[in-house]
Amino acid sequence: MVSKISRKRKVTPKKPSPKHHQRRRKKSPLKSLTTAPSALASSIDRSLRSCRRHLLKLFTRLAVLGTPTKLPRKPGGYRRLTPLSDEPLLYPLENTTNERKKTIILDLDETLVHSQTDPPPAKYDFTVHPMIDGRIMTFYVLKRPGVDEFLKAISKSFEAVIFTAGLKEYASLVLNQLDPSGELISHRLYRDSCREMDGKFVKDLAGVGRALDQVVIVDDNPNAYALQPENAVPVSPFVDDLGDRELWRVMEFLDVGLHRCEDVRDAIAWYLAGDTPEVKVS
Repeated sequence: MVSKISRKRKVTPKKPSPKHHQRRRKKSPLKSLTTAPSALASSIDRSLRSCRRHLLKLFTRLAVLGTPTKLPRKPGGYRRLTPLSDEPLLYPLENTTNERKKTIILDLDETLVHSQTDPPPAKYDFTVHPMIDGRIMTFYVLKRPGVDEFLKAISKSFEAVIFTAGLKEYASLVLNQLDPSGELISHRLYRDSCREMDGKFVKDLAGVGRALDQVVIVDDNPNAYALQPENAVPVSPFVDDLGDRELWRVMEFLDVGLHRCEDVRDAIAWYLAGDTPEVKVS
């Protein structure tokens, strides 16, 4: 009888639960490091990219806070682009004169000239032959009406800077034709000085080493001045209209409007509104 009771009370050892089994067999971090280096490297790379993105957003916000913006943006106007580069480009221009002049930044293509490759257009002023990607190309260049007079006029009262998204190999040859003596254009900036943002080339005026209240950009492409639209004097794109009068209109504004305001952005706001600036220089 006793033996029967003993047999009934005999306890069978429990098997470990699946969870307990999994916890016991969990790989150590060191083993994971040695057995799955590609997965770890991928994780580290994702973390670094995330860290760079957060830092870039922080620096962009700080730059926006530090940029004076007296003039409100137009409703539904320019959309702030997202920078693709890890760091903002800086290309401070050297001061070549002791005079305190306002800086006029000029676009090249479709603002001062229009150029195209073969076949030759019906009318053009000159050709340039840059080597691009290992081969020589021919560009037929048509000057915008009034461009020669425009460059001569602004060089007397302002610091004239060319800032183009064009390649240096091409653009430098065009500028040599527009300013053969090198006396009209103070500085030249090319595509490598642009910031690539959302797949577009943007000209960040904060990097040119000039106070933003003393800088005007003249450009046909709104994407080019998306970071500082308050500093922009827009012009219509030029292709082949020989009756075009845009440069004379801009010249009149520069001669009259800018001299009436301490901050060029105030003058631009009046100009775009079709009014005459009333703020006098002290």
